[in-house]
Amino acid sequence: MKPLPTLILICLMATASAQTRLRDYGIDLGVLRPGTHNAITDVPGVTVGHTTLIEGDSIRTGVTAILPHSGNIFQQKVPAAIYIGNGFGKLAGYSQVEELGTLETPIVLTNTLSVATAIDAVVSYTLNQTGNEEVRSVNAVVGETNDGYLNDIRGRHVCEAHVLEAIASASGGPVPEGNVGAGTGTRAFAFKGGIGTASRVIPKKDNGYTVGVLVQSNFGGVLTLNGKNLAKALGIIPRNYQYDTDGSCMMVVITDAPLDARNLKRLAKRCMLGLARTGGIASNGSGDYVIAVSTAEENRIPYTPEGMTSTITTVHNDFMSPLFLAAIEATEEAIWNSLTAAETMTGHRGRVEALDMGEVLQILKED
Repeated sequence: MKPLPTLILICLMATASAQTRLRDYGIDLGVLRPGTHNAITDVPGVTVGHTTLIEGDSIRTGVTAILPHSGNIFQQKVPAAIYIGNGFGKLAGYSQVEELGTLETPIVLTNTLSVATAIDAVVSYTLNQTGNEEVRSVNAVVGETNDGYLNDIRGRHVCEAHVLEAIASASGGPVPEGNVGAGTGTRAFAFKGGIGTASRVIPKKDNGYTVGVLVQSNFGGVLTLNGKNLAKALGIIPRNYQYDTDGSCMMVVITDAPLDARNLKRLAKRCMLGLARTGGIASNGSGDYVIAVSTAEENRIPYTPEGMTSTITTVHNDFMSPLFLAAIEATEEAIWNSLTAAETMTGHRGRVEALDMGEVLQILKED
């Protein structure tokens, strides 16, 4: 294992309780009710951990880990799917998830040039878990966005220990957002982006399932809030669509609804509609991916099957629409939370301002 650099500070830059989220400004998105924490961790058993790296004038990066349950994920795999909104990215592990419809490791997010390091770390984590002594193959799922404006990305400062720390520190409850973990050095809509999360609870008449989303926002477009074109009012309309809107957005959607891989992919597609509601356009240079997971215990897939056949429970197609709406709303709000929680940052190649919500509120009042 590569040792931790002695000068790199690993920290959580802010606690969730100290951050300002969209609803703190009196702005509600959608019609469905958020969960207790309005976070992906509202889905029972889901945990999130961050490692944040900040050093000197140029290191602004990190790692975010999302675990679908607290057990041995390799031994008790979960149904999963990945939807590619635009494939200009380096999402590792896609083909096996597409082929088998299962996730067998934590989901890790980091920067573009640290994907290989994160894969190696996730493999180490899995091989070292009790019960995995005979494992010979691991499909690590690692996503990324490019934080190379604020971060010295070519320095490749993320090491295996940082990834393992993010996994080890994963917990439930409120999730730190903004300039933390994999969102430390990211930008969105020309402002400081970062990590954001949100959730929605389906009404009890529709079984009361929870849908949670976590995003790593680092993309562009025409910033929009509740249908209001903020980009025009703020004077930040992209001028060079070849570059101004490029970036990436990683989206992770998890639900406790029992879904198979087919309906998880359908759910994942709807997250792109949530991205579009914020004004994202999935530009040519934007890697926009959605990883969808169901944590329903009855559908976990054992590494060693008990027989030739298995039974899986899945929500009927006719009852998927409330889950679709939940994914759309949670994605939209998660992206907005990544913006409102983020703070102005100076880094490797310059300074990125946080979105001035006072100005946004004034624009909204003018309608």
